[in-house]
Amino acid sequence: MPTARLTETRVRALKSGKSTWEIRDAALKGFGVRILASGRKRYFVHSQRDGKRFWKLIGDPDRMNLADARDAARNVLAAIRKGQPAATSPDETLFEVVAGEVFDRYARHWKPSTLRVNRGYLRAQILPAFRGRQIADISRTDVRDWFSSLNATPAAADRAAPVLSVIMAQAEAYGFRPENSNPCTGLSRYRRKGRERFLTDAEIRCLGEVLSRQATDRPLPTTIIRLLLLTGCRSREIRTLQWRDVRDGRLYLRDSKTGPRTVWLSSPSLEVLAGLPRTSRWIFPSARTDGPISETVVSRFWQNVRSDAGLEDVRLHDLRHTYASIAVMQGETVLAVGRLLGHDDAGTTLKYAHLAETETRDTADAMGAVLDGTKS
Repeated sequence: MPTARLTETRVRALKSGKSTWEIRDAALKGFGVRILASGRKRYFVHSQRDGKRFWKLIGDPDRMNLADARDAARNVLAAIRKGQPAATSPDETLFEVVAGEVFDRYARHWKPSTLRVNRGYLRAQILPAFRGRQIADISRTDVRDWFSSLNATPAAADRAAPVLSVIMAQAEAYGFRPENSNPCTGLSRYRRKGRERFLTDAEIRCLGEVLSRQATDRPLPTTIIRLLLLTGCRSREIRTLQWRDVRDGRLYLRDSKTGPRTVWLSSPSLEVLAGLPRTSRWIFPSARTDGPISETVVSRFWQNVRSDAGLEDVRLHDLRHTYASIAVMQGETVLAVGRLLGHDDAGTTLKYAHLAETETRDTADAMGAVLDGTKS
């Protein structure tokens, strides 16, 4: 980390880079200025006492001169040496203020639906615990205590924790916390009974029969359900397909959950697509708009189908789990299945590895029944 005697001229001349960087003051140990990738700067104090690190923002060089910043830094350092609470940071470093800035600036990294969900977790699970706190003062112990307090709602806790982690990581990038200080790192999630539901061979056959009866009157949603089983794709990925996305025996997904990816199509999948008319740029066009068939239409259709098939507890997403379970039981490696599903973390795919190999042949054979509705 570079060190130099800071002057007003030198601080003004400091340029931003691709990432945040710091320069320490040679005249006052523990004092420095942080330059954010955005171009904004922050005076800070970084010191240690009794093995504990202290990091405080002093102010913005655009709003205070260097002499005042040094005086404030000396006061903070003196308080640290005496074991006294250091001076508080400005209001702009309150947790709720920084969290709001993170959501404003980081929103482009989240899909609109994900952004709405994450705002809900911020409002309901996170802000009640951390509102009014200085974000630089929130420790690992604080986060663990917060997480433990949510034990009555483990699913919400597990989903809120990554949101808090993003806030803390971005707070570092914006200069509100020291580097490598994310208090969410290493947080163990709740062990919950998995919601994954894998269809048995008998259930797949029953589903295939129901789909066959629906195919004439409801061809588009019927085909969507079949493709979900035959590709392991997410519902939105299939529902919003355009004909230009199908080339050379593959689906080229432009905007999947984990970014653009390619899906290899099996012969049954290609046959299903070949049987569809090309009346629109959308493979599954809406009957009411110029866009794709709506999520509501597919969801309602699925509710009726699963009821007729006696599968009331099966979600659309469980068809993806079923596809993955069959692939694993057929001997595909976890890495290969992860690629098929578009997982960016191999650990996500490992949950399928325990499935009994003895069910492989019957379940795999049953997949064909989904396509033509035949019985064994």
